[in-house]
Amino acid sequence: MATDRATAVSGADLGDARRRNVPGVDIAATPPAPIVDDKKKLAPKVGFSNTFRSITGSNLTTPFRKAPCMRRRIGHGCHQKSFLQVLDEWEFLIAPIIFTAFAIFTRLFRIGRSPIVTWDEAHFGKFGSHYLKQEFYFDVHPPLGKIMVGLSGLLAGYNGSFEFKSGETYPEELNYTFMRAFNAFFGIVCIPMAYYTARELNFKRPTVWLVTLMVLCENSYTTISRFILLDSMLLCGTVATVFCWSKFHRLQHESFEPEWFFWLFMTGLSIGCVCSVKLVGLFVTALVGLYTVEDLWNKFGNLKMPPTELAGHVAARVVGLIIVPLLVYMFSFALHFAILQNSGPGDAQMSSLFQANLRGTEVGKNSPLELAYGSKVTLKNMGYGGGLLHSHVQTYPEGSNQQQVTCYHHKDANNDWYFYPNRDETPYDAEADPRFIGDGEVIRLIHSSTGRNLHSHDIPAPISKGQKEVSCYGNLTIGDAKDHWKVEVVRDAASRDRSRIRTLTTAFRLRHKALGCYLRAGNTNLPQWGFKQIEVTCTKENKPRDTYTHWNVEAHSNDKLPPGDPGQYKSPFWHDFVHLNVAMMTSNNALVPDPDKQDDLASKWWQWPILHVGLRMCSWDDKIVKYFLLGNPLVYWGSTVSLGVFGLVVVWYLLRWQRGIKELSPKEIDHIHYSGFYPLLGWFLHYIPFVVMARVTYVHHYYPALYFAILTFGFLTDWFLRNKKPIMQYVIFGVLYTIVVGLYALFIPISWGMEGSNREYNYLKWFSTWRITDGEALLG
Repeated sequence: MATDRATAVSGADLGDARRRNVPGVDIAATPPAPIVDDKKKLAPKVGFSNTFRSITGSNLTTPFRKAPCMRRRIGHGCHQKSFLQVLDEWEFLIAPIIFTAFAIFTRLFRIGRSPIVTWDEAHFGKFGSHYLKQEFYFDVHPPLGKIMVGLSGLLAGYNGSFEFKSGETYPEELNYTFMRAFNAFFGIVCIPMAYYTARELNFKRPTVWLVTLMVLCENSYTTISRFILLDSMLLCGTVATVFCWSKFHRLQHESFEPEWFFWLFMTGLSIGCVCSVKLVGLFVTALVGLYTVEDLWNKFGNLKMPPTELAGHVAARVVGLIIVPLLVYMFSFALHFAILQNSGPGDAQMSSLFQANLRGTEVGKNSPLELAYGSKVTLKNMGYGGGLLHSHVQTYPEGSNQQQVTCYHHKDANNDWYFYPNRDETPYDAEADPRFIGDGEVIRLIHSSTGRNLHSHDIPAPISKGQKEVSCYGNLTIGDAKDHWKVEVVRDAASRDRSRIRTLTTAFRLRHKALGCYLRAGNTNLPQWGFKQIEVTCTKENKPRDTYTHWNVEAHSNDKLPPGDPGQYKSPFWHDFVHLNVAMMTSNNALVPDPDKQDDLASKWWQWPILHVGLRMCSWDDKIVKYFLLGNPLVYWGSTVSLGVFGLVVVWYLLRWQRGIKELSPKEIDHIHYSGFYPLLGWFLHYIPFVVMARVTYVHHYYPALYFAILTFGFLTDWFLRNKKPIMQYVIFGVLYTIVVGLYALFIPISWGMEGSNREYNYLKWFSTWRITDGEALLG
């Protein structure tokens, strides 16, 4: 017995082959050693201190069988790992490093090859210049991406003086190569995040590599990352949000653990960042929102869950997925307002009080404080996105055929009006003492450039047919009572005294004396005959809180009145924030195709998934480097087909389930749900809005949706090959890898730049709609 005990303590192998018979012990009845699941060994509970392991997802299993240890001795474990074992164990780091290295090369190789302003660099480079000069500007996109462009210029030593005119050569002192490389960083980091996202979606290792290769070797992603644009930032934010969401989902059984909170808030942070680059980020926000609603609904149906725990889940998501993104989004605008302190080309989009506090502005500068007859003014609509009351010599094509009245966001002489008494009062004497205007006054507004009266009549407005048309009619001597407007003061930011209208601070409405309607400028844009300016109407609805019927005096001049300083009052941040966002959305909706103008760069939504067209990014002159936005054919066509195939797969299993054939385990159903259905839903949310919206569209609008289509392709590949023989898997994956990389290499000239005659690249023109080698020169 002592010998036996010593043997056991020594660690000698007591397996069946060398087991000694011990009296009183039945060898056959000896319980077997417990089998340790490799998954459990490799997946310890992740704490906050092990964030790195959680980020890399190294606890996930792979389809490859571990290589056996090369040296074994009786009584001892494996003392030396083979090279294959080491590679297998560290694949979660080695593979993404290799993929990222290739991404660095493909995104940065000769990135400064073309020294001209290419495509939308003309827009976003110019916006970066405004940040460096601190000039206020207006754009339809949120500011974070353009702030990053400005930061890249600052780091490159750029002073903001270049105008970024399309097709113009960059000056020697502007390090555009660095600015492009800064932008390319966002395209590079998409690659490792795509890798780890595929792991978190529980794809097998060959599928993870395939998904990563498809993102890496997508020619359009490469091209779009090599210029000073927002698209790589948008794609980076989208990929980051999906990655963080996938990490959060994998931790559902570890709720309220530090790691769970970390990925919840990282998801919210990613949502805030992507929405702050482009409003397209709202689509991936909707994806996470639908997932959250489903998740909470399932928890609500769990009767074993205490109400306090359910309330904790709701509260955590409200904070992490609503409050955090909103704070990030608002912070980007706060930074925007803090940097842009000088007057610039976008002033007119903001309220008069906001403009009055910009350095170098003319708004409120030396303007008399109080308004009097004979004052020359510009009237600002106080609705969100409101412009300046405007008129021009062009007439309405129907209705009264009188002179048009609109709202316009740019400052010119056609925005100037004079305040005159109504026709029933004593004629205005310019030499007499000034007569101040206050609440209840009945006045006329005379257009400065044409001398006509602001007028309304019982004729439907051109667009808003339920409201009255507003026009300019007559002159100082010719007119009628329909030229009369009654001033109704709403509030004053500087005083409770309503007896006088004050520059900038007084909000008032103009009520038509004869019709009883109110002068209103909503965010409805006129057609091309009205130059896409905002429609001005007279509405019968008496809604004192309708800010689109509120007006204030922005610019004011009157030689009879002393100058003042009305710009001493600050505009609240929340008001400026909402005002700018409404103006952004209004202007974005106004970007509709012009039927009178052909846009050779625009494309239709149905053309994108089938790779029907590309986009020229610059002139097609033989003397310059030419770039063409076109995707990898296999990536596009394969991912598009996968969308339909996935739908057929779901229908197939639903039909079999209805027939009583239960062939899927709960784990497999969950895998289809979260790793297959949610990528398809992400594609749908990013694609369908461009189908229904009226605005002009281009091929790069499809790029976020394409990423979700790639994930769907990866899921189907993984699903169909899950039970196939290893040799078949190796062959199929090898073929897919080869085609993806081969096509990418074939089309790489369109991404890195085509030099010389475009006819040299005729072999890339597979279809007539791929205008890679057409002779005519087009500007992108």
